[in-house]
Amino acid sequence: MPAARVLIDGPSELVFDYAIPAGLPVQPGCRVRVPLRNKSSTGTVLAVSHDDPTDLGFALRPLHSLTDPEPLITPKLLDLARWIADYYVCSIESVVRVLLPEAVRTEENSAKTRKAVVLPAPPDPVILEQLAKRAPKQHAILAILTHSPDHQLPLADLGSVAGPSVKALASRGLVEIIDQEVRRDPDADGIDEILPTTDLPLSEEQQAALDAILATAADATRRPFLLHGVTGSGKTEVYLQAARHMLDAGKTVLVLVPEISLTPQTVRRFRARFAHIQDQVAVLHSNLSQGERFDEWHRIRKGKARIVIGARSAVFAPLPDLGLIIVDEEHENSYKQDQVPRYHGRDVAVLRAHLEGATIVLGSATPSLESWQNSLDAKYHLVRLTHRADGQSLPLIRVIDMRLEAKKQKSRDSFLSDRLRNAIEDRLAKNEQTILFLNRRGFARSLQCPSCGHVCQCPHCALALTYHRTDDRLICHICGHQAVVPRKCPECKDPAIVLQGFGTQKVEDVFHKVFPTARIARIDADALRKKNALRDLLNAFRARKIDLLIGTQMIAKGLHFPNVTLVGILNADIGLHVPDFRAGERVFQLLTQVAGRAGRGSLEGEVIVQTFTPHSPSIQFARHHDFDGFAEQELEMRRHFHYPPFSRCALLTVRSTHERRAEFTLQTLHRRLKETLPKGIDLGEPLPSPLVKAHGQFRFQLILRGPKARVLARHVQQVLQKTPLPEDVTAVFDMDALSFT
Repeated sequence: MPAARVLIDGPSELVFDYAIPAGLPVQPGCRVRVPLRNKSSTGTVLAVSHDDPTDLGFALRPLHSLTDPEPLITPKLLDLARWIADYYVCSIESVVRVLLPEAVRTEENSAKTRKAVVLPAPPDPVILEQLAKRAPKQHAILAILTHSPDHQLPLADLGSVAGPSVKALASRGLVEIIDQEVRRDPDADGIDEILPTTDLPLSEEQQAALDAILATAADATRRPFLLHGVTGSGKTEVYLQAARHMLDAGKTVLVLVPEISLTPQTVRRFRARFAHIQDQVAVLHSNLSQGERFDEWHRIRKGKARIVIGARSAVFAPLPDLGLIIVDEEHENSYKQDQVPRYHGRDVAVLRAHLEGATIVLGSATPSLESWQNSLDAKYHLVRLTHRADGQSLPLIRVIDMRLEAKKQKSRDSFLSDRLRNAIEDRLAKNEQTILFLNRRGFARSLQCPSCGHVCQCPHCALALTYHRTDDRLICHICGHQAVVPRKCPECKDPAIVLQGFGTQKVEDVFHKVFPTARIARIDADALRKKNALRDLLNAFRARKIDLLIGTQMIAKGLHFPNVTLVGILNADIGLHVPDFRAGERVFQLLTQVAGRAGRGSLEGEVIVQTFTPHSPSIQFARHHDFDGFAEQELEMRRHFHYPPFSRCALLTVRSTHERRAEFTLQTLHRRLKETLPKGIDLGEPLPSPLVKAHGQFRFQLILRGPKARVLARHVQQVLQKTPLPEDVTAVFDMDALSFT
């Protein structure tokens, strides 16, 4: 009798073997009901073994039944899960939990239904004539159903008074009452506002890119495409037309976006272009309710949705006949999962395209240096869009030295230069729109005593608490801890304790005073707590109901507003001076992306960058829109110091509520890693993390680099398996780490 290895649903990763009863068609990926202790539970089949289970020396308990006749995880997705588990050094169970969302696994969710009345066949004219005289309500119901689409109508639409009449008709067999499945559409409120669009004329560069992508579909090698196009070059139009060709060929399309904030706009564009099949566009992201996620996932699996748009986890969408994968803004760090399994959505998408035989396009105005080097090594096929699609030039970027501005205004806390203020006033007078970017939310960075220097810090993290005026609270942006704002210094009792620095809340407050007639709005995590708040705010900005939009990195990419002619970057130095070899790359990418929001219509754009380090290479190359120059000098530095993309980089972090225990554990692991270190691997020293304490746990880390990821990962995995950790100590391994804080 064959046996099945089953992952039991629930918070713990319980895996047990069960015997498969004769005649039960169990396959890997199936959902099954199994006995667990004295109750019944559900789980997912990870593997099926045809070896005789009697060799174990004890009898296996048999499965109860299949909960779904078809496997919910396809063989190719299972192969992908095994690769992720091996490459990122995690359990296959943790990967399966990502492949099958909780909304799909749990029995608490099911399809939503409603009662509907169906006309099975046209009524006999004689019966209609009789009903018209004796039962006019019944006659009216039959007339309505005759002229309704598909000859059916929700029972609720007929009104409560029609209930007895419907029952009477059903008793005579003239109508049927059925349970009708209802889709919980996550974007139902915005569908009616979408106007259909048609394919736009392509420039020579766009047409060449599209032709190359479509030609690759017939190429057996199917190298990934890196579509490097300047901001506003029409990458989205290339995506849309490539998707249309794939749909016409009977294939499905997967579109990945880095931020949930970009999903509504992307969904709008695809639904507008494919208005004739709007109901075949599905969305997947973490803001969906459990019911919405359940419906979208099953629509995708059943083939009812042929286009899927979503954030990182949408890479596992169960699309049949996958023909095209688009990874928009492929350079974004948000594609990297920060919890187990710590996969990178872009890299997993590349592998899935290989397994499915699909074409994959990685698009960005500022490609990651890993992808750029792959194109230089001919692993990726590079296609470039060097001009904006509308023929407009890239916006003029001006750099303001805030050191000189601080001397002029005699204040180090100034965040509005004279040039930026004058530029905003000019745009307001012309009825043009402005975007202001500051990648720091809250009102003030910290609360500090000028007498003794005390700074209010989070008790759980090595971080200063940020003041939020809206809530009148000090809040930790790491763990979420909140504290009452003290009216005097907790240490020396001096009432002169003051706010230091500024965030988006303070900028909004000051700008309301500086520009009293302007309509100002703010986009950050604090302002968008309600569902659909972001979509509504962006719609208002698109309709020119807002003059000045202040936001964090949520507004830095992908958004298209033709009336925006000015972009102000209030502090370009945030993120530049951090202990991370990618700091310069991230600042360059962010500045370039934010600058690209300006001048996307018929009006020319201007960008004003305020900085205290104006001569930084990241800022100067961004100022001249020179990606090639930045990449050349940055890659030279990476090559010299053996950093990615010229090596694989991993991070081993040890956490514990006891500082000394965490430090000693990492030192022990470091010693054992060093004893059997394979040739070519560079092992760093165990050091405190830059953020030494977070969520109440002390953190110590070491960095490993090597030419081959699997050699590096397996060496660490072997040492971890042989080293028992104290009960309150956790070791986390992150392959291809992007965050070192």
